[in-house]
Amino acid sequence: MAEIVQQRIEDRIPELEQLERVGLFTKKEVRSIIKRATALEYKLHRLIVNKEDFVAYVQYEINILELIKKRRVHIHYHFKIEEIEFPIIHRINSVFRRATKKWKDDVQLWLSHVAFCKKWATKGQISKVFSAMLAIHPDKPALWIMAAKSELEDRSSSESARHLFLRALRFHPNNKKVYQEYFRMELLHCEKLRKQKAELEKAEMDLGEYEFSLEILSAKLAEVVYKDATGKIKEAEFVISLLNIAAIFDFTKELQDLILQDLQANYTEDSLTWDFMAKRELEAPSAGEELQTAKGRASDINRREERCCQVYEEGVKSLNTEPMWTCYAGFCLERLKRKTNVQELKEKRQERLLGVLQRAHDSSLLREDYYKNWLQILLSSGDAEGAASVAMVATQRYSQSVSMWSLSLQTLMQLGSGEVGRLFQEALMHINPKESLPLWQLQVQWSVANQSPDETEAVFKRGLLSAVPAVAMEMKESYLDWSYSAGGYKKARKTFTSLQENRPLSKAFFNTMIEIEKQQETPKMNYLRDYYERALQEFGTSDDDLWLQYIREELGPLGQPENCGKIHWRAMKFLEGESVERFTSKYTLLQTGHL
Repeated sequence: MAEIVQQRIEDRIPELEQLERVGLFTKKEVRSIIKRATALEYKLHRLIVNKEDFVAYVQYEINILELIKKRRVHIHYHFKIEEIEFPIIHRINSVFRRATKKWKDDVQLWLSHVAFCKKWATKGQISKVFSAMLAIHPDKPALWIMAAKSELEDRSSSESARHLFLRALRFHPNNKKVYQEYFRMELLHCEKLRKQKAELEKAEMDLGEYEFSLEILSAKLAEVVYKDATGKIKEAEFVISLLNIAAIFDFTKELQDLILQDLQANYTEDSLTWDFMAKRELEAPSAGEELQTAKGRASDINRREERCCQVYEEGVKSLNTEPMWTCYAGFCLERLKRKTNVQELKEKRQERLLGVLQRAHDSSLLREDYYKNWLQILLSSGDAEGAASVAMVATQRYSQSVSMWSLSLQTLMQLGSGEVGRLFQEALMHINPKESLPLWQLQVQWSVANQSPDETEAVFKRGLLSAVPAVAMEMKESYLDWSYSAGGYKKARKTFTSLQENRPLSKAFFNTMIEIEKQQETPKMNYLRDYYERALQEFGTSDDDLWLQYIREELGPLGQPENCGKIHWRAMKFLEGESVERFTSKYTLLQTGHL
């Protein structure tokens, strides 16, 4: 191993001598490089090598390259690149090849090699790296796309890029992204040829026998790719994505028309087709004379939106589905959210949206989240009766949705409806008990604000009987808190005493009672100890913070510091696992005054 390392260090000597001779590095720096490089070489030639060692080696060599580059600029020396940089770049490529040969599955390592080749102008090496990588990872479409883009952008080779895309399609015949990028590549190639032709014609150069193919210049290759893609992937969303790519280029009108005809002929059963066709009406040309005033512009926009709605109307007639209504409502909502100073246009948009939402609901095809928008619009426009009606019907349509019940009940609470109490009971009957906590919290909030203390207490007691631990625990905490605010200290003590044996219990329940006790004019330490002892019965085996809290209490003005030793001994006996170590560390910090 030593002989190999020595040989590699000796191979560096010519470039290091050049670095010193031309003044890029000092003699001391060269010695430091040799020392560091020797250590790194030894790591690469051990019997068991680590990937991190290869990465560290490459990073060190790249750092040297970066430093050489900066110093060349600083001293204005730009010669002997072949004698200095090229050997380092060759060595880095060699180390990368060794690393990727050993760790073939590490895609990031391959991509690091590609990034290095791109940065340090070894573009001839990129194709070899991609070729080796794709032989190992042909199952990753993103790598094929990356390789093809590299051929097109870095090496200006559309033929190689096309070849790579065709190979990718053999491995991934139904991959949308591969087809989209292949389609884009053919259009980019076509655009490049058209620019070349235009420049040559402008320069009036004689092309001789060389001629640009009219079929290629008119994007026929891209059309072939499109037909092949849509023959395998028959989805409106995919066809629209190809149309959007074609629309980027200004010479694809015929191709766009072909795709549009295909979309209208074969994909009318998909709501996305109608959505796309409707939104195209917004881009239709307008009458120029009307755009001089704000009112004229608003009138023009309104006409465009009306044309969009006509297309949507055709869509819902032929395709009466939830996705179709969702597209229609989504369009109307998006237009309403757009700012305008023309009140008439704003009112028209709101009227249009409310009409669509009502008709979608009547067809039982309105999506859940749109009820929220519906309620917000009605409330903001002051239609309390309409909002109450929508809130009621929304819960009937989505009777098992917690979010729908919460939204509707909050709306009815805001409007002061007398049906709220009954609806809470109905909601809890319909929804999954495991998801009912938000409704219990909302009911408590409403009851505290609107009902008598006896009725509120009845709500708490019903919540305590829940079979869901999260609900029962939350109700205990809220009940105790409410008891103190509504009935004072004695009521809170009574509530705590009645609940402290009813599991499940939470730490927050005990902490609430401890805080209530400490808020009194003359807190009783015996009571505080009782609360801590009861809490430790529940959580003493795992909660180290609770033991520390108890110790702090005894160290306080009400406590007896001599009890701390006993509490510490008990904590060490009761705590289990990692909590023992945490407790020991924190107790030490507490003793030294750092906690």
